Amino acid sequence: MENRNDIAATTGTREVIITRVFEVERKLLFDAWRSPEHLKNWYAPNGCSIEIHEFNFSEGGRFVHSIIMPDGQECVCTGFYHKIDDPNRIVYSLSFSDKEGNVVEPDYSLHPEWPHETIVTVTFEDLNGRTRLTLHQTVAESLAKKTGAYPSWLQMLDRLEKEVTNT
Repeated sequence: MENRNDIAATTGTREVIITRVFEVERKLLFDAWRSPEHLKNWYAPNGCSIEIHEFNFSEGGRFVHSIIMPDGQECVCTGFYHKIDDPNRIVYSLSFSDKEGNVVEPDYSLHPEWPHETIVTVTFEDLNGRTRLTLHQTVAESLAKKTGAYPSWLQMLDRLEKEVTNT
């Protein structure tokens, strides 16, 4: 069976990969992903807010959150933490859901190619007091750019940088 990276390679579709170096130690950056108190400050694009309905940061643990747009619309997502290797890596699934965490189909009328589920892998590499964060999401980069998911990640990482550097 082909994996998603094999499919991406054969179709010429690059998946989302974003790399950024943060001027903070790896543990501090990792901890900003494990705490709802931190996530509320950065895990939403500019102008949006996040409401966390459920949060269990453990392998097999589930989360449910709503990203609330400036116009009041909500994007509710759920997922499970598949792997947590503190402070090296976090792997989680991400699907559209209702506020109770029941997976729902994406609005295919808006984006018919969007996958039912994506896997997000975040790695944290120690660079002697600095940290290289690499985010990989199993969705075509071109589709993520078209839907706004890619620029949303960039904005969220900007907000994360402010959160961990307290600037």
